Amino acid sequence: MRAAPAESKQTLFHARYRNGELADRHVFRVVAQPLAGHEYRNVSVADDIETPVEPVRYSFRSFDRQWIIPDNRLLNQANPVLWSSASPHQVYVAALVRTSPTAGPAIGLSAGVPDHDYYKGSFGGRVYPLWADAEARTSNVSASVRTLLARTLGVAVTGEDVLAYIAAVAAHPGYTARFTPDLVQPGLRIPLTADAALFSEAVTIGREIVWLHTYGERCADPAAGRPPGPPRLPADRAPRIPADGAIPRSPEYMPDRIDHDATLGRLYVGGGFVDGVTRAMWEYEVSGKQVVKQWFSYRRKTRERPIIGDRRPPSPLGDIQPDHWLPEYTTDLLDLLHVLGRLIDLEPAQAALLDRICLGPLVRAADVAAAAPATPAPAAPRGRTRRRDAAQTSLLD
Repeated sequence: MRAAPAESKQTLFHARYRNGELADRHVFRVVAQPLAGHEYRNVSVADDIETPVEPVRYSFRSFDRQWIIPDNRLLNQANPVLWSSASPHQVYVAALVRTSPTAGPAIGLSAGVPDHDYYKGSFGGRVYPLWADAEARTSNVSASVRTLLARTLGVAVTGEDVLAYIAAVAAHPGYTARFTPDLVQPGLRIPLTADAALFSEAVTIGREIVWLHTYGERCADPAAGRPPGPPRLPADRAPRIPADGAIPRSPEYMPDRIDHDATLGRLYVGGGFVDGVTRAMWEYEVSGKQVVKQWFSYRRKTRERPIIGDRRPPSPLGDIQPDHWLPEYTTDLLDLLHVLGRLIDLEPAQAALLDRICLGPLVRAADVAAAAPATPAPAAPRGRTRRRDAAQTSLLD
């Protein structure tokens, strides 16, 4: 940024236009609203001679953490609610609203501020933060709903408990498969158990789900087998790169293809490979998007994308990318495979738990609606229920 003249910055900035006029973000605009928690510069990008604001990790797609410059002058319609509530305690839940999930987990969870298309890379959706504030003092799970659950179950219920319960119930393929007929009407409906033992079991599993989705950044508890840091599979089932499988790091061997050999349990990445990768890891999907393939598509040599909606020519910034495979790519890929492997291990237990919840006593949707705030949050779509075991509850404000 420091060395580029204003006209070069204008080309690279890739400003949006409305009716032939520059829109709200362009290289000459001074943005009055800072991005909460990050450095603010009261100067236009064209006039800024300093180095860029320090990049931070954010949640780009389900299970894909990338880097972003947290500068409100550079972001297209950054959501102030999400950024202002970001903290080391925050957990974001992402789900489709206008359409329904088709396979895989029905929700995604993240520790970092998520992209608009975080859940599956298209069709947007909505994000529900667990906490309404960066200090993690005010839960977005309404107090009245928590009181209803505590009275029904006979135990204290926190917002974190409710989030973990939702993760256990909805963040697995069994939920999506079981409720496919009901999901014709968009909007997730969560069956709420009235059985304290089942609720406790779901919370325990759900905490592990949150821990996995957030790469060990949330719900860490060494005593419960969830140490802080990237989760790991048992050593005898861990994905590994043998000496002869190292992914080449020279520009001429920049990977442009990824493939899987189910017989060998081997994931090929360009001229290298990873052993110990099961078919289930390779095929793991989020509503039609194969996670490993999608992850690779943002790091491969060729990254062209079809022009959808935005008809402008791509920004020249898109041509600025590594010319070789980075060591951190390998680290992130192994972390991803470990997470997917552990999530797959939990799927049978989640499906069995959901069966028992749906066959047991449930909290009535009408009771939850009566306990919910008088003005429901716009993020909580409401639809008709056609089966008892798909009773809809809207728990996150």
